[in-house]
Amino acid sequence: MLTRLGRFTVRRRRLVLSFTVLFMVVAAVVGTGAFGVLQTGGFEDPNSESERAAAVLGERFGATDPNVILVVTATGGDVDDAAVELAGVDLAAAVRSLAGVDDVSSYWEADSPPSLRSTTADSALVLAIADGEDGDVEAALDDVREVVAEINGSSGAIRVDVGGPEAVDADIGTEIEGDLARAEMIAVPITLVLLILVFGGLLAASLPLFVGLIAVLGTFLSLYVIGSVTDVSIYAINLTTALGLGLAIDYGLFMVSRYREELRNGRSVEDAVVRTVQVAGRTIAISALIVAVSLSALLVFPQYFLRSFAYAGIAVVLLAMVASMVSLPALLAVVGTRIDALRILPRRPPRREEDGFWYRTAQRVMRRPVPVTIGVVAVLLLLGAPFLRAAFGTPDDRVLPESAPSRLANEVLRRDFVGNSAQTFPVVLLAGGNNAATAAAALAEDVSSLDGVARVEGPTGTYVTGEIVAPATEQSARFSTVGAAWLSVVPSMEMGSAAGEGLVEEVRDLDAPVDVLVGGDVASLVDTKASIASRLPLAIGIIVIATAVLLFLLSGSVLVPVKALLLNVLSLTATFGAMVWIFQDGNLSGLLGFTATGSIDTSMPILMFCIAFGLSMDYEVFMLSRIKEEHDRTGDNDTAVALGLERTGRIVTAAALLLSVTFFAFGTSGVSFIKMFGIGLGLAVLMDAFVIRGTLVPAFMKLAGQANWWAPGPLRRLHGRIGIREHTAEPQPEPARELVEV
Repeated sequence: MLTRLGRFTVRRRRLVLSFTVLFMVVAAVVGTGAFGVLQTGGFEDPNSESERAAAVLGERFGATDPNVILVVTATGGDVDDAAVELAGVDLAAAVRSLAGVDDVSSYWEADSPPSLRSTTADSALVLAIADGEDGDVEAALDDVREVVAEINGSSGAIRVDVGGPEAVDADIGTEIEGDLARAEMIAVPITLVLLILVFGGLLAASLPLFVGLIAVLGTFLSLYVIGSVTDVSIYAINLTTALGLGLAIDYGLFMVSRYREELRNGRSVEDAVVRTVQVAGRTIAISALIVAVSLSALLVFPQYFLRSFAYAGIAVVLLAMVASMVSLPALLAVVGTRIDALRILPRRPPRREEDGFWYRTAQRVMRRPVPVTIGVVAVLLLLGAPFLRAAFGTPDDRVLPESAPSRLANEVLRRDFVGNSAQTFPVVLLAGGNNAATAAAALAEDVSSLDGVARVEGPTGTYVTGEIVAPATEQSARFSTVGAAWLSVVPSMEMGSAAGEGLVEEVRDLDAPVDVLVGGDVASLVDTKASIASRLPLAIGIIVIATAVLLFLLSGSVLVPVKALLLNVLSLTATFGAMVWIFQDGNLSGLLGFTATGSIDTSMPILMFCIAFGLSMDYEVFMLSRIKEEHDRTGDNDTAVALGLERTGRIVTAAALLLSVTFFAFGTSGVSFIKMFGIGLGLAVLMDAFVIRGTLVPAFMKLAGQANWWAPGPLRRLHGRIGIREHTAEPQPEPARELVEV
């Protein structure tokens, strides 16, 4: 099949390239709408208790805790001064008049709780719920910001900062749009320079970038299409762009390198393209399938943040594969023997493969496989040790730069107000008739007496330390309806901590005569952890089984897949340890420009595992295919390992450097968990290419010897029928015994 595909791309090269250009134009035009259909949420399990609480609040009360918090600071004096009070009242009235904003309350209203004033008396709060007309919350938030800008420009008495969850989400979206442009401006020039160093000339170096451009434009198109039919996280646009660009360049590098090798082996242009598609294309197809399978494991999780990377990631991987196996061969057929045109660097003098760096490295490792294995494994386990104390949390405003407007507002809330008004959480009571409202008073007393609770507001008033401190007001009516009631719990602690999770569990454990649902961000975190933990074995099982099957089909061995799985886990363990040391503990936070919160995002290790595992297998397949090809030809295990490493070592390490540049470019993001993703995957790729492929792979394969290629009789016969073979009976020139220049 691949032979026919290769011949088709050669014979119909102009047609293929015409359709490629047409696709790129359509993708560029339509794909620009991706930002308009992507969502900022998706971290929660929609079937969890916390989400059911949110649903009841929305359906039965049409409200929830304030999602927009205006921090009003007196420019002189305190918030009780007449001029400040007048400006604050005008601000609340202006916000209340907006069509997309409901339930506006402020410190300057009668019977407002004292906690709406800061402990320093120079700041006070205006709270609102932005739900937007026809659900357009972003438009409502924009309207609020316009009002705030007008107040800030006209009133000398106050300065207003916009905080709360909706403002944080909006600022994250703004940061991500800027991150994408900045990352591409960093990654593309560096990638081009590295490709020139690898290939020595401009023309050959530009071809993988051609594939990368197709993948990036296709990424935007796929995100737009998928985001139009289902929820897709906005974070997917950065991360899948990085993945698409990196994989496309990897695959393009592999194809161009093999094409040049086939030309040097004496083939004509047409035969070299066909052979490249036949052999390198097979390897790329297997690699893409493994990466896609690793990403597909994310589909088992209910959070659409994780599923987004499966939807978009699989599409991007397939785009990179097709571009490499169809569009690039057609372009190679057009370029022909001019592949080395526009050469900048001098050609390297020919030399025997046995004198190559990676051949000699493999031989040195295989002479002492036991000490190399013990030493490298010990170092990897030591690097991974910090992950044993990993703490997990959910993103809050501190993922943003310190200069972000919403973060500035939320920092004031944390620092200057009694209780954390930015982290209030609801407790919903469900019962027939008015029983819920009656039970709410007793539950409010119990909840307010818990350690870590500043106050509880409900249908019967405000409670502190088990006592009512303020009676019900007109505003209290919003807490009760027929058959349901709810309480607003204001904590006195940092909720994004183990103590905050413990408080949620304590509230859930309280006895109540009615059904109680605890909601809020921390309750969602507790539910998310439980949800991920329950589905993690299935996700890992999908990855392990599918990867083992594909590697068996490629190698015909039962040991090689086991070895690959173990080495990948070792590599990722070290990477995860580094992530805890850097992003949880805060080491290098000043250099990298982020705020450590003592935890890492719950979803990120799962996402990083699936992507990094697939990329590690990408390099495993590249290397294994050449080792298997040489072993099929000679039957000599040690020589096959050394030659396979020599023929792929430079390509794999070059591909890893190129891919890591793309990921590290996203490490410049202003959003800390995007930064962690970029830096973490960059380190994972380099660790795998240089440490795992350069030392542990030859060491393990030396120790196993001919057992590398063993399989039980039934499996051996099965592989004989359906297995994938790199070495074919097709007549071909003897492989060159000198170092192949990539």
